Amino acid sequence: MCFRQARNSSDPSCRLFSRHRSFFVISAAFLFLLTSVALAQEQSSPVSITVDFAKAEGSLPPIWSFFGYDEPNYTYTPHGKKLLGELASLSPVPVYIRTHNLLTSGDGTASLKWGSTNVYTEDASGNPVYSWTILDKIFDAYRAAGVKPLVELGFMPEALSTHPEPYKHGWPNGEFETGWSYPPKDYKKWGDLIFALTAHLRQRYGDAAVKTWLWEVWNEPDGIYWKGTTDDYLKLYDY
Repeated sequence: MCFRQARNSSDPSCRLFSRHRSFFVISAAFLFLLTSVALAQEQSSPVSITVDFAKAEGSLPPIWSFFGYDEPNYTYTPHGKKLLGELASLSPVPVYIRTHNLLTSGDGTASLKWGSTNVYTEDASGNPVYSWTILDKIFDAYRAAGVKPLVELGFMPEALSTHPEPYKHGWPNGEFETGWSYPPKDYKKWGDLIFALTAHLRQRYGDAAVKTWLWEVWNEPDGIYWKGTTDDYLKLYDY
């Protein structure tokens, strides 16, 4: 009956049960805390791992075919090209390569978590100016190595950003989510850029090849890489 009666019941047996129940809950919580502390101490104890490099256990079959990185301008360096070839040779199925900053503004100088292609600028009258020179170096390196692009459409060109300054970050120092992470000030120009980019890639690498590529818009827009709202992000698809 005490389960069904009000907590302020005048029945002495109910008040006694309530006190006992409270004591039980507090005791259980205390026991849980002690157990958690004990487990934490146990997990922090030293662990010894022995590796015998002279003993062979067999080959490790490749289970990966997707690779990604932040800095696109390392792609077409000698070591970048060499690495692409090595990645391609790891898998019996096509290897896909995904990189950030394919649309980021800049002179192509690479640094940590940064890169640029300068595909989009504007003239003095605000008209779009497209440049594919750096972008072609990236995709030419993919083609030469026999890998396929997972084309990540990002990040926002400086001339299109709603918050362009500051634009280039200096990770790991200072602000990371700078002008490249904001929505476009003109969604029509954004859509025109994506159309022009895709048309260029189709013309340069052929429809048959481009249809085997994978595509996405942005990176982790639910996190720090996107400074707009969810609706701002979904609107990118409309254009």
